[in-house]
Amino acid sequence: MVADRSETQRAEGRAPDEGPLEGSHERDRRIVPRTLERDAELVVVKAALDAVSGRSARGAVIPSVRRGGLLAFTGPAGAGKTTLLEEVRRRAAERDCAVLIAKGGEQERNLAFHVVRQLLQPLLASYSESERREVLGDWYGIVGPCVGLCPAAKGAVPDPQGVRDGLDWVVTHVAVRRGPLVLGVDDAHWADAESMAWLTSFAARVEDLPVLVVVGYRPEEMSDGAAAFSDMVARNQVGPLDLAPLTPTAVADLMREALGTEADDDFCREAWLVTGGNPFETVELVAKVRDRRLAPRKDNACALRDLGAETKGGGLVDRLEQLGTIAVRLAWAVAVLGSEATFSLAASLAALGPAESAEAADVLRTERILTYGLKPEFVHPLIATAVYRAIPPAMRVALHGKAAWDLVEAGEGPAVAARHLLETQPEGDAWVAEQLREAAQEYVRRGAPDAARRCLSRALREPPPARLRARVLHELGSPALLHDPAVTVNHLRAALDEPALPPELRQSIVIRLGRALSHCDRLAEAAEVAMEEVRIATDSRVRLRMLMEHFMLSAFTSDDREAPALSRRLSHLTQRLSGQSQTERYLYGLRAWDAVVRGEPVATALEFAERALGPDGMRWTDEQWGFEVPSLVALTFLYCDRPDRAEELYAEGITEYEQQGWRGVHLSLGYSLLGYIRFWKGQLTDAEDFVRAGLQLADRLGPAGVHAQWYAMASLMEILMARGETAAAQELAGRRRFHKPFPSAVTLPDAETVHGELLLTQGRDKEAAEGLAAVGRRLDLRGMRNPAWCPWLPHLALATRTTDAEGALELAREALRRAERFGTATAVGKALCVLARLTDGPEGIALLRRAVATLELAPSSYELAGALVELGTALRRAGLLSQAAEPLHRGVDLAGQCGAGGVAARARDELVAAGLRPRRLEVVRHEPYSGAPSA
Repeated sequence: MVADRSETQRAEGRAPDEGPLEGSHERDRRIVPRTLERDAELVVVKAALDAVSGRSARGAVIPSVRRGGLLAFTGPAGAGKTTLLEEVRRRAAERDCAVLIAKGGEQERNLAFHVVRQLLQPLLASYSESERREVLGDWYGIVGPCVGLCPAAKGAVPDPQGVRDGLDWVVTHVAVRRGPLVLGVDDAHWADAESMAWLTSFAARVEDLPVLVVVGYRPEEMSDGAAAFSDMVARNQVGPLDLAPLTPTAVADLMREALGTEADDDFCREAWLVTGGNPFETVELVAKVRDRRLAPRKDNACALRDLGAETKGGGLVDRLEQLGTIAVRLAWAVAVLGSEATFSLAASLAALGPAESAEAADVLRTERILTYGLKPEFVHPLIATAVYRAIPPAMRVALHGKAAWDLVEAGEGPAVAARHLLETQPEGDAWVAEQLREAAQEYVRRGAPDAARRCLSRALREPPPARLRARVLHELGSPALLHDPAVTVNHLRAALDEPALPPELRQSIVIRLGRALSHCDRLAEAAEVAMEEVRIATDSRVRLRMLMEHFMLSAFTSDDREAPALSRRLSHLTQRLSGQSQTERYLYGLRAWDAVVRGEPVATALEFAERALGPDGMRWTDEQWGFEVPSLVALTFLYCDRPDRAEELYAEGITEYEQQGWRGVHLSLGYSLLGYIRFWKGQLTDAEDFVRAGLQLADRLGPAGVHAQWYAMASLMEILMARGETAAAQELAGRRRFHKPFPSAVTLPDAETVHGELLLTQGRDKEAAEGLAAVGRRLDLRGMRNPAWCPWLPHLALATRTTDAEGALELAREALRRAERFGTATAVGKALCVLARLTDGPEGIALLRRAVATLELAPSSYELAGALVELGTALRRAGLLSQAAEPLHRGVDLAGQCGAGGVAARARDELVAAGLRPRRLEVVRHEPYSGAPSA
């Protein structure tokens, strides 16, 4: 029997035991759903397809600009969403659109990027390797693992935003290369969170692309994580297209089309009452009436309710049980396997032989429970849900456990098996813990940290064997998985308490614990954790590494009085180092930054910064070493009047971030700081573009991007004020609530000093003075006295000049003394300008002449432009008009080149007041770093 069946299957061109092909004689028994009473929806579909393709269904070119869009069909189960999506697919093909289709699955919601893989894998797999590399470009190593085209490379893992950006790029490239693109996602309420996050961000901007996104979902079953998508659909120009039930007339038409015109009105009316006009239930009811050869007359109408009950819920379960044990077992297996189901896997899971499996499949097809296809699949998700929920709980758990084993044996990999293991009960099984751990590693490399966290948390509950427990806890503390810092701290402390930890693992646990504590604003505790390791370490290399971590964390603690002693310890330690190891070079980097903030001579800071870089530079994406020290070294060069070197380093960091798919906080800070460097160089227009790009990146991150948002806002407001756009800076501060109290994650000197400067522009000198004085007291207590880094002192002098002129003058002189100790032209020149503004008469003019001469040596043309205009203004007011002309003309020219409209306007006003003719203002835009995203 089995041999005969296999021969028949081969003759039909299909593999044995894989079921009959679509289109065989059994198909004739089905009732094909139609788009009844969907004229309004189809009008919208036609308009959207015409717009995205630029042509009608008949091929006529439509003279308009192609534009994408979003269509969402919503309604309860069986409302006809799938049928409409199929109609969209058919019509899109008529217009030569490329169509990519995927479907969410109730059992696959924990399978990260399941929907994305369905969309992209078939298309990309059809390309040759060279074509795939061309389509994916630089995103190959990031998107490839996500869609299952290649394994992830070792090294830094991409962040979720990086993967989403890569998917954006690939889909956009496909749309442009292959023509208009239609993306269809059915049952989006069951889409995995990672796919839904990408779809939400991508669909928000499809109007500018030749892409039409079409989704179908049940609004009442959308997950909490999909709320953003629902909100976007509600704001969409078209809005959700909610599918109404069929009317009695439509149900009657369907009944008569399938059963004959003799179907009487009462029979059809009862059919409508039984189904409620639900299209799926109506089609199924018609099929059952035909299969039972029930005459469609009034006297048989009473049988319709029982027939309708067989389509869903308990009635379906009762009907399934009547089909026999082997049919039930196969149906259960298919329900548990979901989209991974094949006939061979389902037969193995159901413990059925080939003949039994084939017989059960035929029965289930005949009863319209399974489709006639190459893979076992339920006719409708309603049936799949009913069958799955009917499985006794203990049996369901056992089936998931066996499914995981079978999938691993079939070579499907731990990530596929993990979604079944998540449904099992903890039993202390080492194999389960190891599979979940390997699945988590796969997910991390794909940029799916939430999925990885679920796997590791479940592995911990198994529990894993003692040899694995510390490693599972350590991996739960990975920065890539950081979700709740307090929970992460608990995991890492538990890992640290495990006995007999290998030294390398213990060191990594301590480093991760320190960083997790810092995310909880427990910096002093973090520094103490590192110091405790210094005390107990027996290896000199481990001790030095822990000292480095201790110094880095202690630099930001709130215990101000210990900071000077800490600086002295760091200074003494670095004097004894040779710089041969990476730890020593990172200590040099910390020493360089400490010299900057303390205002030590610039030569000292630059010497240690160069030592830190060594011959090979520093990596920005090494998880064990972090990006903080490379960033501080780059900032050291900036404040030491070497902005070109700083820009070079940050450009390297940004390139590294982008190559690794780090497009979250790191890239946001990178662009904001690159913008600040351009500001320091006097290229204000470019600076604003970069910082806005950094703020835009930070805004995408939500709460995770708070620190990056505030840093970008502080930089942007400083740039706007420098450009003379004070009103825009004030509006930004009001809209973004940039005021005290600042979030604890913010580097307070930066935010509070800019806030004080903003208050000064509003004439709120007293408030500004109070805030700036508080910043100054805290920094002075810590020994941080460099006005080039934090100019609270000159700003405070300006804030108090009307209430305490002598005190303000002394503050300005102290700022100059500190600037001269540090020794950069920028710091000294700016301090001289502030002192000159507080000094009347010839002495003030002399100070301005010194400031101009000093700033001629500085890298910032903006600061020089401001000093020239100040000097010209002072000379004009002193009646020295002939001497005022040259600095004012130079000032207005430089201000135009910088994009400093406010300085240029002041200079032009002074020229007019002096009776001089202003030259034509030309604003020069500098070439931005080539990798900058559009703001």
